[in-house]
Amino acid sequence: MCGIFGYIGPNNVVETTIKGLKKLEYRGYDSSGIAGIHDGKMLYNKQVGKISKMEAEVEQEGLELDIAIAQTRWATHGSPSRENAHPHFNNGQTLALVHNGIIENHSALRDMLLKKGVVFHSETDTEVIVHLISDLYRGDLLKAVMAALPLLKGSYALALIHRDYPDQIIGVSHESPLAVGIGIGEMFLASDLHAFTGSAREVIFLDSGEVAVVKKDGYEIYDSMMSPVSKESRELIGKAEEVTRGKFEHYTLKEIFEQPQALRSALSARCIDEYGTAKFDSLDIEMSELLGVKRIIILACGTSYYAGFIGEYMLEEIARIPTQVEISSEYRYKNPIIPNGTLVIAISQSGETADTLAAFRELKAKGATVIAICNVHDSSIAREADSCLYLRAGIEIGVCSTKAFTSQVAVISLFTLLLARMRHLSRDDGQVFLDQLKKVPDHVDAVLQQADAIQALAKKYAQCENFFYLGRRYMYPGAMEGALKLKEIAYINANGYPAGEMKHGPIALINQDCPTVALTGDQYTYEKILSNLMEVKARQGPVIAIAEEGSEGIEEIADDIIWIPSTRDEFSVIPATVACQLFAYYVALERGTEIDQPRNLAKSVTVE
Repeated sequence: MCGIFGYIGPNNVVETTIKGLKKLEYRGYDSSGIAGIHDGKMLYNKQVGKISKMEAEVEQEGLELDIAIAQTRWATHGSPSRENAHPHFNNGQTLALVHNGIIENHSALRDMLLKKGVVFHSETDTEVIVHLISDLYRGDLLKAVMAALPLLKGSYALALIHRDYPDQIIGVSHESPLAVGIGIGEMFLASDLHAFTGSAREVIFLDSGEVAVVKKDGYEIYDSMMSPVSKESRELIGKAEEVTRGKFEHYTLKEIFEQPQALRSALSARCIDEYGTAKFDSLDIEMSELLGVKRIIILACGTSYYAGFIGEYMLEEIARIPTQVEISSEYRYKNPIIPNGTLVIAISQSGETADTLAAFRELKAKGATVIAICNVHDSSIAREADSCLYLRAGIEIGVCSTKAFTSQVAVISLFTLLLARMRHLSRDDGQVFLDQLKKVPDHVDAVLQQADAIQALAKKYAQCENFFYLGRRYMYPGAMEGALKLKEIAYINANGYPAGEMKHGPIALINQDCPTVALTGDQYTYEKILSNLMEVKARQGPVIAIAEEGSEGIEEIADDIIWIPSTRDEFSVIPATVACQLFAYYVALERGTEIDQPRNLAKSVTVE
């Protein structure tokens, strides 16, 4: 969600800080702000809306800073406003602070500080932190920070500066990511490694409970007992990724069209055709341990949860391993029984999803082995898991996930094949599986070539305010994912359902103004879903079918059809969901909504 960036060094501080902050725009935000020190004064600028608005104001006023912290805020406590935007200050404006996360006991701390005469200027939980540190300050900033931290309940990352310490930034990580970037005569702080690209040469990741004191010529790190901590830095390899929209109007559309290549990248050098199996160079788990897996738990949120849901079907049906997929935000509050032989798969595009991190940390503490499926190297989940299977999808800027989702399904398919071949699946069957999986990028390309026809279809239905998405078996999670895309970027009420459940209540909502998008590509249940669609048609509900080429009977039922190539049931969900992505995109385009950064949404959900 929120993005933190801090800088101290010889370059233009304001320009460098805003440039770093812009690299975090993809996370989603509703306001931004910068604060720093110059000639002994605390100066700042905060704006609602895009960073560009703040940047224009800063240029107009000629803001100069010797040190700076900045943040993009995604509203939690208090609506988007200049008062609620970060940074926040103490009453004397000697201390400035930015914060990612949530302080759970902010109300009690606020009451305590109000009794001491502190004046609050915002509705945020963040302002409580800055006033608390100020109240404890006795001339030693680090000691004041250390004294405040045990009083805070929740997850947070902090960056703060003080007028009495114009040569340092203090960073704090507590169950929320924060990294220190190291340059030549310059230092950085950021909540996301991507913010360092093209700037820092090395990086250090703060573990939970650690505090960093960052100066122009170096840094010091302390644990919660204020003891110095020695940490090795990692070299930042490579240049900043190309993140321009190119010929596309939106990043989201660009990323939809990047999926054939993203899928080929996910499969590249991981297929062993001769033996009909898969391999992962990053899989640091002994084959004997994988052979001993008796149960799999998949943890994820949002789109990653739907990819995990597909994985549940696949792992049980093909690898024959009992599997349960769990929503991380609920599972983390269970007290699960974890018998020997339990493998945990944690799926997260960003690798920073707070609920998934919390859930898999609990399972690791109970002795489970954790494999991550992630798109971001050196993210928290990637670093803390026992092994990480990377998507290789490239950076995804659009808040609604597209290429990461299909790459997740591809990676899960390969991992399923690996486990199945270690057990009962024959080489011939494995080769057939691989052969069909390797054709999926071409199948997706065939869907993308129908973009104009799908856009015309979207225009026809763009004014509808309610949709149902139906599917069975593998197409059920695909239907939920398709509905999610329409909700996310077109702001339309869309519900994904297992088709057989419609008659148990939801069918009461069907009418001529409520279209049903039917994902019919699961051939095992094809006849059943045709019967369900007849029930929809009998109630005057329009039907948009996403059907495999050669499917019989659907033309007599559906009002409109998007044809996709025929393939195995396990893989048909990929081209079907790409069709859903295009449909959602063009509906959103027709309705004039914000597509790349939809209202109220964030790319990396780093709070509970």
